[in-house]
Amino acid sequence: MSIMSYEEYNERAKSCKTMSDLNDLLKDLVGPTMQKMLEAEMSQHLGYEKHDPKGINSGNSRNGYSEKSVKTVHGKKSLQVPRDRNGSFEPIVLGKYETVDNDIEERIISMYARGMSTRDINAHMKEIYGVDVSSDMVSAITNKVLPLIQ
Repeated sequence: MSIMSYEEYNERAKSCKTMSDLNDLLKDLVGPTMQKMLEAEMSQHLGYEKHDPKGINSGNSRNGYSEKSVKTVHGKKSLQVPRDRNGSFEPIVLGKYETVDNDIEERIISMYARGMSTRDINAHMKEIYGVDVSSDMVSAITNKVLPLIQ
C-alpha cells in the first residue's frame, strides 16, 4: 500500500471534475489512512514511536504485522495490523475480529476535513465505536493521519 504524498494528493484533488473522480481519490485515501491510524494506536499503546530508543528494554515492543482484509464501501482493503510481543494490543480503529467497515472512512476523513477538536473527535469515536478514546490517543492519530488528509 503506497502512501500518496501531499503533492500527489494536491494534483489529484485539483484534477477532480466529477463525483466519480472524487470517489476515486477517497478510495485511494482510505487504506493508507486506516493504516496510519493503526500505527498511531500502536505507538500510543507502547508509549513510544517506532525505532525510538525509549522502547529498548521497555517490557513490550512491536512484533511485526498480521494481514487483514476489510470490506469497505470503496471495496476490499488489505491492512497490516501491528502486533506487540505481549499480545495486548487491541486496535480501536479496527477490532480484532472485525472484517466489515461500517462507513468508518467517511467519518474519519470528515473529522479532519471539518477541523474538529480532539474533544469533538473523541466524542465522534465514542459514537462510532462506543468506547472512550483518550485525547492523547486522538492527538497521536491526528498527528499521523493529518498529513495524508491535508
